[in-house]
Amino acid sequence: MIADAFARLRALRPGPARIYIAGCSGEPVALADALKGAPELARDLTFIGVPVPGLNRTDWTALHQSARAEMPFLYGDMRAGFDAGRIRLRPMHYSDSYREMVSGPIDLAVVMVSPPEADGRVSLGVSADFSGAVLARADIPAMAIINRNMPAPADTPRVPLSRFAVVAEDDTPLVELTESALPPMFAAIGETIAGLVGSQPACLQFGIGNVQQAVLKALSEAGGPANLRIHSGLVTDPVLGLIDAGRVMDAPGAILTGVAMGTGALYERAGRDRRFRFRAVDVTHGIDVLAAIDRFVAINSVLEVDLFGQANAEFMNGRQVSGIGGLANFLRGAAASNGGMPIVALPSTAARGTVSRIVARLGPEAVSVPRSDLSWVVTEHGAVNLRGADIDTRADRLISIADPGHRDGLAVSWSEMRRGL
Repeated sequence: MIADAFARLRALRPGPARIYIAGCSGEPVALADALKGAPELARDLTFIGVPVPGLNRTDWTALHQSARAEMPFLYGDMRAGFDAGRIRLRPMHYSDSYREMVSGPIDLAVVMVSPPEADGRVSLGVSADFSGAVLARADIPAMAIINRNMPAPADTPRVPLSRFAVVAEDDTPLVELTESALPPMFAAIGETIAGLVGSQPACLQFGIGNVQQAVLKALSEAGGPANLRIHSGLVTDPVLGLIDAGRVMDAPGAILTGVAMGTGALYERAGRDRRFRFRAVDVTHGIDVLAAIDRFVAINSVLEVDLFGQANAEFMNGRQVSGIGGLANFLRGAAASNGGMPIVALPSTAARGTVSRIVARLGPEAVSVPRSDLSWVVTEHGAVNLRGADIDTRADRLISIADPGHRDGLAVSWSEMRRGL
């Protein structure tokens, strides 16, 4: 049983301990379920990891009153733990989270793996972002949960089963992320960004959500040559449409990613299609790696952009709802790429058009992206490039892609702010 195996792991580091738990599609849901029936096994544990909004829903700190967690994201499923002081939010770039796994304080680890192969190795499957860095540290006792539902892509990190101090087996389905119907304004955003990508060879990065879904849909429907590659922290189901539309290069490693997060269709495809290559965060988010990719196009969503060209990706109505993640890594990598394009996108309004997402000025707590890092900004009303523009030109360009009903108010606000600068 998984609870018994976890008890053996805990015995190797008795007392308070910091434990790494894999996230994304490698989240060991069966372990969480087992600990609900044996909560004492979670006593005095601090859970370390990088769970992803929309996919990972386990609040590990709810397993025992003494359990704690540290994470770089905050979202709805973790709100109760955060408000109670059990979850400590650490604002960190993805690349910095990876460095923490390489050398930060960790006492134990739990990782989901695919079944052993003939040579005695197991793979990290479709979730290779952080676990390899932890397993490379021989001083950390680790538990492997062998899940027969975890695919074993040909090009994903593998480790000897003997690396693990404790082994358990499980057949729980991988957590799944399903796509919702696109609100109408995102079609225009997707088509605009697809137009920026054009028909020339490019390497794309994208995250989760409506913007990314709209872009991949637009690129798939537009047709064109098979000259696109993907280099991203994650891929989701819409990438299947891009593949099936014949837009992705038919070459090994044409889709390089840290994790696949989606439905069984994506996991099955990623397990057999040689185009999928899984790598750790030092590769997927390394700025030097990204800068060396010709025409690297980073496509990410934000919540607000102000007239100075600063972006908010973390706060909504004054409340923390997310984290910085890999946003800055990708924007800076694309800016340094030969022909690269750092793109952020957002609908121009919220609350049924009554609230502008292009705002006069962000609050100091809400600046996720400084103005020096913002280049292309896209709404359903168009796209503007802020790179190299003076502050007045920036404001004018951003007002031009705001909702028409809010443009006059933004212009007045800029005029008033400008006099005080």
